[in-house]
Amino acid sequence: TATMAESEYGRFVDWEKMGELAHSSGPSHLSCTDLRDLKQFARQGLWSQNHGTRSQVYQQLIRDVPCRTVTPDADVYRDIADRVGRRRSACSLPLPDFVDGGQVPSYCLNSDGTGAVRKIATCIANQFPDISYCPVLPSIIALLLHFSKDEAECFEMVCRLLACNDPGRRLLDQTFLAYESSNMTFGDLVSKYCPRVHKLVVASSQDVLDVYSDWLRWIFGDLPLPYAARVLDVFFVEGYKVLYRVALAILKFFRKVRAHQLETSGDLKQDIHTFVQGIGNFVTSQKLLEKAFAIRLFSRKEIRLLQMANEKSLQQKGITVKQKRQNVHLAVDADNFHSDIVSSKEMRNIWSWVPERFALCQPQLLFTTSEHGCSLTRFYAQCQGNEPTLLLIKTTEGEVCGAYLSTDWAERTAGNKLSFFGTGECFVFRLKPEMERYEWVVIKHPELASAPAAPDSSQTASTLTTNSTSESQDDPSSRLSPFLATRHFNLSSKTASMFMAGSLDFILVGGGDGNALYIDADLNYGRTARCTTFDSPPLCSETFQIAVLEAWGFQDAINS
Repeated sequence: TATMAESEYGRFVDWEKMGELAHSSGPSHLSCTDLRDLKQFARQGLWSQNHGTRSQVYQQLIRDVPCRTVTPDADVYRDIADRVGRRRSACSLPLPDFVDGGQVPSYCLNSDGTGAVRKIATCIANQFPDISYCPVLPSIIALLLHFSKDEAECFEMVCRLLACNDPGRRLLDQTFLAYESSNMTFGDLVSKYCPRVHKLVVASSQDVLDVYSDWLRWIFGDLPLPYAARVLDVFFVEGYKVLYRVALAILKFFRKVRAHQLETSGDLKQDIHTFVQGIGNFVTSQKLLEKAFAIRLFSRKEIRLLQMANEKSLQQKGITVKQKRQNVHLAVDADNFHSDIVSSKEMRNIWSWVPERFALCQPQLLFTTSEHGCSLTRFYAQCQGNEPTLLLIKTTEGEVCGAYLSTDWAERTAGNKLSFFGTGECFVFRLKPEMERYEWVVIKHPELASAPAAPDSSQTASTLTTNSTSESQDDPSSRLSPFLATRHFNLSSKTASMFMAGSLDFILVGGGDGNALYIDADLNYGRTARCTTFDSPPLCSETFQIAVLEAWGFQDAINS
């Protein structure tokens, strides 16, 4: 330990608290520039047992980050740190406002180290006046201090991360808009990849997004140092998507452990923090990463498109700076909500499935057979201009099922013949006899879209999808979201993209072996069958008579 403490790196570390990390093993030097090798080494933890090697690898990886021409370096720090240091002691320096109450995690730092975090953060605020929101910054500084020769070197490394100018490479969010849209994106990913955890959160919390908004704090704040450093290893090599993976894996382990606990606090948000802080009692850092990389997540491109859609919805609603957020998951107001099919509690459960950017909206009744009569023509007229919509059906047997439909019904007239349209955000569900959602088959079986579709592929435009997917060729931003547009996927079968279709004679939702829903022109009779598009069983009795049919819109949704 003494040898390590006297090493080139680690002057800010309290080696007595470092445990096994204080004992060096593994390679003492690593010269590798091949990204595939680095990715493999990071996932395996090759340099995690040697403090000096990890420090050298971090220096190399961060040095390779493409940055703005004028990026503050170690010399700038030495110049301004003297002025900061003369005014007051480092330990008494307040953290910048953009940290928003974030604390300095100890991460086994000594007193010089905790003071250095404050000093470096103050100097970064001086050099980056455009940063308006970055609560994770103290944790990143504290972690990198472990692997820096001095404060100036740590400052330079953090500045390079903040000044990255590669548009395809996301490292640290620096505005409230980016931070909040990341939270929404994480919420969307939990809903799709951890449905059982999501169900638990919805049942236990009034504000679901409030629980998910702590996801970065779980990683950089709650995780013990050996775990946080392992995450940093892969983050520097593979980027932001890794953080989503790790947070999803944390939730999967949390649910597993919680299922065996006899007593819980009743505060789910706090229970997750407590679990992550004590994660060493349940799972190793290697098992956590293995679980994270076993999740078959969307491509980087799709996640970026989802993030952009979430940012756009926040901008449209004027939510660009931190403010007291309305309880978004109580958008279904029990006092003002009325449906002939579902209760406000059931509607809230459905609302928890819709993409986060629409969970900000109030439900708005567009059509009901109770009021508008049993006419498909009237249904189209009432729904046209609204995107997305929610279809609810109650049968004469009391069964309840429906569909979330991503795209405006006006798109059905885009061609001369019947054609399917919509995006992979569509899903179908049933509420009675029991509650179950069925999403696009490609989400659980990405092998059905084995490779990105070639951008000039004629098949993409003509057979896999119609022109109605959610992005205009001329101006991608003119439509709300290109997220999960089928042209992004090299689908092995047309049936995987049969989301929604409509004519004057019927409505179809889903295709393949059969339709998830078929509704006739009189909105009187329907059929449901096993459906390939959503990998769904029949949603109710296979042939049924409709008692009530409703279509709901999303109030203030951004329609094209």
